[in-house]
Amino acid sequence: MKRIDLGRADWRGWRSDVFPEEYWRVEGEELVAVPEAGEVDLVSQQRYRDFIFDFEFALPAGGNSGVLYRVTEVSPRSWQNGPEMQLLDDARHPDGNEPSTRNGALYGLLSAEADTSLVPGHFVQGRVQVCKGHVEHWLDGRCVLAYRWNDPALRQRILGSKFGSHPGFACAGEGFLVLQHHGDPVRFRHLSVTLLV
Repeated sequence: MKRIDLGRADWRGWRSDVFPEEYWRVEGEELVAVPEAGEVDLVSQQRYRDFIFDFEFALPAGGNSGVLYRVTEVSPRSWQNGPEMQLLDDARHPDGNEPSTRNGALYGLLSAEADTSLVPGHFVQGRVQVCKGHVEHWLDGRCVLAYRWNDPALRQRILGSKFGSHPGFACAGEGFLVLQHHGDPVRFRHLSVTLLV
């Protein structure tokens, strides 16, 4: 296994070759979304197949963001193409009322299995692990969701969801990591990828 720390140079804007300085600030070790600038996601420079993506994130009160993985840029928006680990202040955002859109969930498809509440402004450890078709979402050292990439029941659920109208959703065997800009000043730090080979 090989671990790679990810800094500013390892990210670019959605469908762009450069870091979107208007939409994301670098504050020390942190990448911070600029809410008033508009929503432009950060995309990893490299594609990944089997990996562990470790990160820390902090949300404002009522904040909403996400980490997407195995994303390709064939769709206009990242969420139309890649699965998303939802990052949410469940207690103060309307999406917290729906299990499949709470913090840690596979957004709009599968619910997290444990309490995923957070304290606004405080950093939370996150992890996405993808290995040989098995996917896990982690928060603060707890696995809150696990699923199989090609599980037939999940594939049926995708077809019946808003993602069903987007051909190729969650189908790529490898792809980019995405830090979602959802209009809130989400903060990310301590980003790293461990390659599982």
